[in-house]
Amino acid sequence: MAAAAGPDPANRALTSTRFSDLHPPLSPPVLDALTRAGFDYCTPVQASTIPLLCTHKDVAVDAATGSGKTLAFVLPVVEILRRSFPPPPKPHQVMGMIVSPTRELSSQIYHVAQPFFSTLPSVRMVLLVGGFDIKTDMKRIEEEGANILVGTPGKLHDVMERLDILDFRSFEILILDEADRLLDMGFQKQITSILSRLPKLRRTGLFSATQTEAVEELSRAGLRNPVRVEVRTETKPVGNLASSQELAASITPLGLQIEYLECEAERKPSQLVDFLSENMSKKIIIYFMTCACVDYWGVVLPQLTALKGNTLIPLHGKMKQSAREKALASFTGLPSGVLLCTDVAARGLDIPGVDWIVQYDPPQDPNVFVHRVGRTARIGRQGSAIVFLLPKEEAYVDFLRLRRVPLQERECSSDALDVIPLANKICCKTGP
Repeated sequence: MAAAAGPDPANRALTSTRFSDLHPPLSPPVLDALTRAGFDYCTPVQASTIPLLCTHKDVAVDAATGSGKTLAFVLPVVEILRRSFPPPPKPHQVMGMIVSPTRELSSQIYHVAQPFFSTLPSVRMVLLVGGFDIKTDMKRIEEEGANILVGTPGKLHDVMERLDILDFRSFEILILDEADRLLDMGFQKQITSILSRLPKLRRTGLFSATQTEAVEELSRAGLRNPVRVEVRTETKPVGNLASSQELAASITPLGLQIEYLECEAERKPSQLVDFLSENMSKKIIIYFMTCACVDYWGVVLPQLTALKGNTLIPLHGKMKQSAREKALASFTGLPSGVLLCTDVAARGLDIPGVDWIVQYDPPQDPNVFVHRVGRTARIGRQGSAIVFLLPKEEAYVDFLRLRRVPLQERECSSDALDVIPLANKICCKTGP
């Protein structure tokens, strides 16, 4: 059977560049692993970034969320290590590190990378995240070795401080994923300490959907003449902004339709329930501001008659790690259902088939808004998002549009049932 002439024309997130066309060429085992995983054509960020990292360049990558950044750094790490052979690395010879801000994202990167690192049988990749006993992690490294470290800054820093058998003299490449979030979450001290322990003659990649001043400072401190890679998606002008040049490119995925719904605070619960009842067959993520809000709605929503039969799963940072992993795995495997969460699930996570992103509480930081909506419409797929706004928050729309986030207005449902009395009754019955 003849090979396809090009990528699916409907998927505008892909280029016409095959992974087998990249220069320097990827190794046959990696190309085989890509084919088995169903990857033939590169996204723009992959086509731009992989050749740069593979030819000894440092990169600072600024690309829309859901654009395929993980493979853009995983494949070069594998190729760089392959080219360091022979001889194979010694058990405690650390040659690469991938740092990301959350346990869930680190775990996702680790699992995405496994099929490609399995083409290097003598290289051991280790996942280091919070929620697990550090003594157990250290014992495992002592006994089995570690050549690639994947994890969160706090845990990586802790292990590097305590475990003096790790050898970084042959270190090749450092990846900082969601670099702006690493700094926003207060990890600057740990990142600085990690950088101080690594050789200056290394390759470094900074990846994020949003660049900030802190990322620029980190870039100047940790990268040597970095190549800036900026990938944007085209967008259609919205409303009377048709002539606005600021909207020539969007920082949100191409297939994403974003709406805003403006209503008074006392009407928000009813509008939320009305929206969910109309979309029972869809896969939805709802973002709340606090863990307490997630817990509250996690109790109320399942008991409402309008939502009977819908699967609702809470997820927030105060849950035990095992419960967080179970919640995420459960939602990932569902064809439809609702994930109630905080921003613990806002970054980088690739959950298949998400139809809607609902921001019940809009974030103050527009970068957080972008990362939240990026959980849908990933890699050329279609998706929708809606944000609930109070009348006093109307300026939020113009502010986002100036930040290249196009929104369209959605009318409130006039016949939504008032659920506040019932919600109060449920909470009184349930108790604290």
